[in-house]
Amino acid sequence: MKKKICGVHLVLEVKDCPFDILDNEKLIREALTQASKQSMSTLLNLTSHKFHPMGVTALALLAESHISIHTWPELGYAAIDIFTCGEHSDPHKACEFLVHFLKAKDYDLITIPRGNKVKKDNYFPNLEQEGCSACQARRN
Repeated sequence: MKKKICGVHLVLEVKDCPFDILDNEKLIREALTQASKQSMSTLLNLTSHKFHPMGVTALALLAESHISIHTWPELGYAAIDIFTCGEHSDPHKACEFLVHFLKAKDYDLITIPRGNKVKKDNYFPNLEQEGCSACQARRN
């Protein structure tokens, strides 16, 4: 079987972002719309949900895959996934745009090639599962 890379998945952790941006559903929707354009992707659908008392989750469904964001305004933090496939999309441009738009003072980025060529031990050999206290609090 021929091994192939099917796409690129970026896992973006943005930190120290302003509360008023991360808690604004309209701004988060605009961010994903513009990020899809920046990555030269085709936006098919956009859905979002505003949590109370705070937080936003949004998903941009792309012809090339997706961009998703989950915000924790009280922590100044957002978790973002950008996955694109095909030759013409550039997920790194979406990443750069989102870091700027969300006014992140810090961020971490992991790039993961996707496809049958990828082996998990090459990327996360020592990864341990830990619960996020903010996630647990939101579920309760």
